Amino acid sequence: MRVHFIAIGGSAMHNLAIAMKLKGYRVTGSDDEIFEPSLSRLKKHGLLPSYEGWNPAVITSEIDAIVLGMHARADNPELLKAKELNLKIYSYPEFLYEQSRDKTRIVVGGSHGKTTITSMIMHVLRESGYEFDYMLGAQLRGFENMVSFSESAKYAIFEGDEYLTSPIDPRPKFHVYLPNIAVISGISWDHINVFPSFDIYKEQFSKFIDCIEPGGTLIFCADDTVVSELVDDHPRTDIVRVPYSTHPFEQANGKSYLLNMEDRVPLKIFGSHNMQNVSAAKAVCRCLGVTDEQFYNHIMSFEGAAKRLQLLASSPSTSVFLDFAHSPSKAKATVEAVKQIYPERKLIACFELHTFSSLNKSFLNQYRGTLQESDLAMVYYSPQTLEMKKLPKIEPHEVVEAFGTPKPDVFTSSQELIAKLFTLDWKNANLLIMTSGNFSGVNLQHLAEAVVGLGNT
Repeated sequence: MRVHFIAIGGSAMHNLAIAMKLKGYRVTGSDDEIFEPSLSRLKKHGLLPSYEGWNPAVITSEIDAIVLGMHARADNPELLKAKELNLKIYSYPEFLYEQSRDKTRIVVGGSHGKTTITSMIMHVLRESGYEFDYMLGAQLRGFENMVSFSESAKYAIFEGDEYLTSPIDPRPKFHVYLPNIAVISGISWDHINVFPSFDIYKEQFSKFIDCIEPGGTLIFCADDTVVSELVDDHPRTDIVRVPYSTHPFEQANGKSYLLNMEDRVPLKIFGSHNMQNVSAAKAVCRCLGVTDEQFYNHIMSFEGAAKRLQLLASSPSTSVFLDFAHSPSKAKATVEAVKQIYPERKLIACFELHTFSSLNKSFLNQYRGTLQESDLAMVYYSPQTLEMKKLPKIEPHEVVEAFGTPKPDVFTSSQELIAKLFTLDWKNANLLIMTSGNFSGVNLQHLAEAVVGLGNT
């Protein structure tokens, strides 16, 4: 089968293209710009386009399917040519569904925690000897690619993003997968550019429940009031509902332990939100036949996904963590987690406003109190990013007022922010970097190592 990827350079798209080549498909693709790490990875697998931009001449009747990425526009010339030839056109999630339609599909949705829960499930299943297909939105140790498909796997595990499917399909991605087992980890307003009110956003999760296959299972966080009420009010009677809560745990000497009967199960992750994620993963694994004993044996070695409380550098007195946190609920949970595990250390929280929602004036107040557990809060945003996203200007004092206590130091220059960091005393202190970007090109690994070095002086 020959498949052509329009906008092959995207984070998700290039991983899917690689996965399909590894499965034996003939894969081609195009894009108007491709950055690292997509560029090197596509080149490694012989999939880097030979031309830059869009060339409708490469779209012929010999192509069996087109996969359309979000980066492409609705008037993309290759897309228009494909329509003219009446070729089969799939969005990214539609193609994932086609590859898994005869498998048991597990879809993990929620405003927060979905990457980590999906990662936990994948880790435990692999260690338990299960074969499965998957799609994950982050790099995970032990998995070279973020997407994988095979003919023999009976299960397919997908991280269920609520963002739009494609430029020509406004459905949220997780509505397309039709899960046999669905997870809702929490609901907290996000993607204001697509869902202009919380009620509209919440409605997408009700529709997600509608998408569960008859006789399927819904696993949901009972600790989240919004989720619990949504599930209680939903009229479906043909699915099994499995609530979960934060797993009992304790923290001692900078480590977290799950409490399982008389046993204390040591973990490499921490934070009460991750103990909640553990319970979700455990419930899914149970549905797939993994015993509790197997689960606890294998969750001990789970180190977390990339950019999810990822430890960048550390010394006996200083640690630097990186988290993808960009929404208010993620930022709050991440700050609290680091403070809980290191209560004796000063916590400097460094947050970047980077997404469309976070840079929107009407959304800023959602961040009130999210950095409250930090000892020093720092917020960065780029005026150039505001211009690029065609959003109104934000003044630093508006950010200060929105975040509330503690009043953050606000920066619009990443160089000034780094200079400020280098003036601080890093002995017995931690730095938490929270961003879905990179502070306008900062090498965060180098920054982390420099901060830890200052803590040793």
